Amino acid sequence: MKKLIVLALIGLFAQLIDGSLGMAYGVTSTSLLLVAGIAPAAASASVHLAEVVTTAASGASHIKFGNVDRQVVTRLILPGSIGAFVGACFLSNLPGDLIKPYISIFLIILGIYILYRFLFKLGEKKAKANGKPFTKKQLIPLGLVAGFLDATGGGGWGPVTTPVLMAKQDMKTRKVIGSVDTSEFAVAVSASIGFFIALGWEQVEWLWVGALMLGGVIAAPIAAWLVRLIPSHILGVLVGGLIIITNTRTLLHTLGVSHNMLFSIYFVLVAFWAVGIIYAVKSNPENKNPEFFKNSVDY
Repeated sequence: MKKLIVLALIGLFAQLIDGSLGMAYGVTSTSLLLVAGIAPAAASASVHLAEVVTTAASGASHIKFGNVDRQVVTRLILPGSIGAFVGACFLSNLPGDLIKPYISIFLIILGIYILYRFLFKLGEKKAKANGKPFTKKQLIPLGLVAGFLDATGGGGWGPVTTPVLMAKQDMKTRKVIGSVDTSEFAVAVSASIGFFIALGWEQVEWLWVGALMLGGVIAAPIAAWLVRLIPSHILGVLVGGLIIITNTRTLLHTLGVSHNMLFSIYFVLVAFWAVGIIYAVKSNPENKNPEFFKNSVDY
């Protein structure tokens, strides 16, 4: 029962982050599941099954509020689904103890990227496009790579596709986030099918999936409220640091690092994380504005 409560809290926390940032549900929940001792393939399978429900709800909401570029969604769905299916089959056929440190390294890299993006790109609000809209040929490899990384790492669709679209696509941030979230439903379904084929139905811990879904559903409206209060760049620094620390723990334990060394590394990481949070708050010019804790959806 305690494990189910923990899983529900993981799903709730991950959805709070994802609902506020438009990314990081899979990365956050997978990172925490790995810390809880769950095998990589089982963790990724559980996360993607839960995402079938959470992404469906998220996509429907984005469509309702006009936050979706339908052309981008249709161009991302097929390659993203193929990449996720292949990634799920690939991960499921590898020994958990062998792949776990590599998954942790991948998640650390994603965490560093998220941290960098939201810590050092504070001045890019409402940025204009740097080029022409993506063509179908450009979106196909993006979807394939992001889908594959999403399935093998338990997360990565949002952190990979969202920044790329924001960097070049002539779209408002809310439409980028809405399009990525909506297309992620197909990615989650395809990854889940891949895990079913590779692992079998009997390998799925349905109580885990149900707990993650429950936490995510509860968190969805809370996240919508939080995004009106806390600027997304601060949440980005928070989640980036969390991902780095949790996966560093997994990696160091796998390598058999001594307890004294573990403490020293954790201390340094937490210190840098704290400095980053303070810098994120003080460096943003909006912190002097009474509207600072207003909705930052166009970030």
